[in-house]
Order: sequence, then structure tokens, then C-alpha cells
Amino acid sequence: MKLIKALSIALLTMNAATVTSALAEYPEKPVQFIVPFPPGDLEDILTRQIAEGFQEKYGVSTAVVNKPGGGGGPFPGAVEASFAPADGYVVGSFVADVPVIGPEIGIPPLNPFPFEPLGHFLTYPFIVVAKGDAPFSNFEELATYAKDNPVTLGHFGNGAIPTDSVLALAAQKGFSYKSDAPFDALDCNTLASGDVDVITTTVQQVRPCLDDLNVLFSIGHERISMLPDVPTMGEIEPGLNIGTWNGLFVKTGTPQDVKDKIIAVAKEVVMSAPAQKIAEETGAKVYWKDAEATATQITEDRKTVAKIQELIAK
Repeated sequence: MKLIKALSIALLTMNAATVTSALAEYPEKPVQFIVPFPPGDLEDILTRQIAEGFQEKYGVSTAVVNKPGGGGGPFPGAVEASFAPADGYVVGSFVADVPVIGPEIGIPPLNPFPFEPLGHFLTYPFIVVAKGDAPFSNFEELATYAKDNPVTLGHFGNGAIPTDSVLALAAQKGFSYKSDAPFDALDCNTLASGDVDVITTTVQQVRPCLDDLNVLFSIGHERISMLPDVPTMGEIEPGLNIGTWNGLFVKTGTPQDVKDKIIAVAKEVVMSAPAQKIAEETGAKVYWKDAEATATQITEDRKTVAKIQELIAK
């Protein structure tokens, strides 16, 4: 009887050790990073750096999978990631629209939001610009001019945070654009063609002709480092203080030790010289803000987006 009892205790101890060992083995198979946008933009470049860093650190293969959707949704990449287990083998690299707007636009897999943030690491250098010879050189002059003259707006798509926030700012200041339309590219040629008068874009898209443009304002919580004299939209209208950022997310319920491993690599990568060089060259902000700060940002942005939608609907 004593021998049987001793064997039972030994087996229980071995089973417990096996379970502990299995948990400690993460990652033991390939890890996917899902980007719900096409390759080549800042979130894609930085996510690839994070994936490479993870592979070097842990010796498992990683893949960045681009699953683009249109405008403010429906975010097929995020929807696909929502069906993954909560084990850290599928990591979402999501632009702010996914957690902020996704749950509100009729996408059942995203409502309630099935992910928890690990942190966010990128603020896009969004700006609103016009040609250098436009009859307005700042937002105040644009608002005055647009009340009596037609002004057309080019953007990346209705429903996206930059687009809707610009339309809401106009409504708040008592004017509207004669028309607005989405473009696949919003660069120097877009303005030079004369198809639109004002565009929402990013610094890197118009970097070659930036000195020849009127930068009216930026869309972000802070001024862009290479454009220190350009006000943010939040400075023009404090109630519309919002920006477009990107972060890492995993399914809710993912073990903390798994999350910690992903976070450690991501934080190290985004603060590295190659990542910071991207920030220097593009005007983006590249940093690491933790899960708590990201959750707070999501809550604040959802309130701001609600106000934006109210203004657009008027």
C-alpha cells in the first residue's frame, strides 16, 4: 500500500512537471502576426521587425500575414484572428480603427471585442495639406475660404479615423467640403493633378514635395517632430483630440507568461536603432506604451469617435 501511494505521488509530481514544462515551452511552433492592411506601410514594416526579432529570440519561425480590408472596415484580418485560440500563436497588429471602430460597425466577431492589448508602438504622421499656391495657408484661412468657395477633399476612405475627424472638424467650424472622395494614393501627384484641393495623407507620402505644400494641421495627440510649427487638430478643436496608432493584440485569456514574452521582444525591437530610424525618416512616433496605457487610449478614442460621428451626422 505504501509503495502504491508513493508511486501515485510520483506520477502526480511528474504530471505537474510535464504541464509546467509544456507551458514554459511557448513558443514551440510558428507564430503568425496578422496585419489587416496591405504590405509596405509603417505598421507592416515595424511588425515585420518585431516578427524577425521574435524568431531570432526564440528560434521558431514567424510570419506576417497581410489581410487588407477597405476604409474603416470590415477588417477581415482582425475577424480571422478572432477565431484563433487564446494561446499567443496568432498576434494581431491592429491600427486604432480595429479596437475603436470595429466593435461599433456591425461586425459580430468584433463585438464584444475579443482581444486584449499588449501595447501600442506607432503613431502615424497624418497631416492635412494643400498646394503651396492654394488661397489658404492654414486651417483658419481654409475655414474662411470654404464658406464661400468650393473645396474638394481627398482621403483614404470614409469611416477611417483621419477622414471622419477632418469632416467633423469642418462641421464644428461651420463649413463643409463641396465633395470628398477616397484615393488609393495620396501623394504629390494627387494635388498636382488638380483633382482635389486638400488631402489627408502622411508625411512620408508627400515627403518629396513637402516644402512646396501648405501643411494645414496634423492629426495626432502631439505635434509631429519634423513639423514643430504645425498645430494638431486637437489644438484647433480640443474636443477632437485623436490620432491614428497601431498596437499588438492577442485573444482575451492568453496566459500572462505568453504575453510577457511577446511584449519583451516587441518593446526591445521598437526602441532599437532601426525602428527609431524609421521614425526619424517619416515623422512617425515609434515607442512602446503598455497594455494599461493602450486600454486607456482605446476608451478615450471611443468617446472622441462618438463625438465625431455626432458632428458628421448633423
